This record gives sequence, structure tokens and C-alpha cells, in this order.
Amino acid sequence: MISKFILLAAVVAVARAAFIYTPSGIIPLAHPSQAIIGNEPLDSQPNYSFNYHVDDGLTGDNKAHKETRYGDVVQGSYSLIEPDGTRRTVAYTADPINGFNAVQHKDPSVSVKTAIAAAPALASTIHQGQAQA
Repeated sequence: MISKFILLAAVVAVARAAFIYTPSGIIPLAHPSQAIIGNEPLDSQPNYSFNYHVDDGLTGDNKAHKETRYGDVVQGSYSLIEPDGTRRTVAYTADPINGFNAVQHKDPSVSVKTAIAAAPALASTIHQGQAQA
């Protein structure tokens, strides 16, 4: 009797594991991209210039950066306030002949606005069976 049960279980297992054919066609999800023909011409004399300054009294962030490029020559500088209150300024140049050169100097004790500290979060603790104070 047990052998008939095992044989029946095996037949059911094979039947459940059989491949079930479900027809499905290929549906294109997107149109094929167009081929890029040619390259954009390379600018032989790239030029740009930018600068920014941040003076955030809330976070204490104080920094500046400016840079100019003409062809292969880049000149710029950046500055920031160190934790000790001094301003560090780095001036740099870069060109194909001399490479990258940076000169750093510090200005003593710049007046810095101190960042506003966040108020401490106060949480009252309520224990089971105790009244809140």
C-alpha cells in the first residue's frame, strides 16, 4: 500500500514540475537609439571663469573660490577659515610647461561669526505607574 502512495506522489510531483508552454511575443519596449555620427570639434582654446563666496552665519561656513582658464593656463585661488580663526588662502597656477604650482599663506585672526549652536533637546521621561513631573 505504501508503494502505491509513493508512486502516486511521484506522478503528481512530475506532473506539477512539467513545463507549461505560454506563448509570448517579443514586444519592443523602446525605439532603438540613433547612431551618433561624427564628433564635436575640440575647442583648442577653452576659456572659462567662475567665482563664488559663502558666508553662512548659521553654520559658520566661510569660504571663497575663483578660477580663470585661457587655453592651457589656469589661474585661481581659494580661501577658508581654519578652526583656529585664521584665514588660509591658496593661490595656484597650472600650465603645460610649469605644471601645477600653489602658494599658501595664512592671515592671522580674521573676525569670524560664531555658528549658532542648536538648543539641546529636552525629553521628559514617563515611567509606567508614575505621574509626569
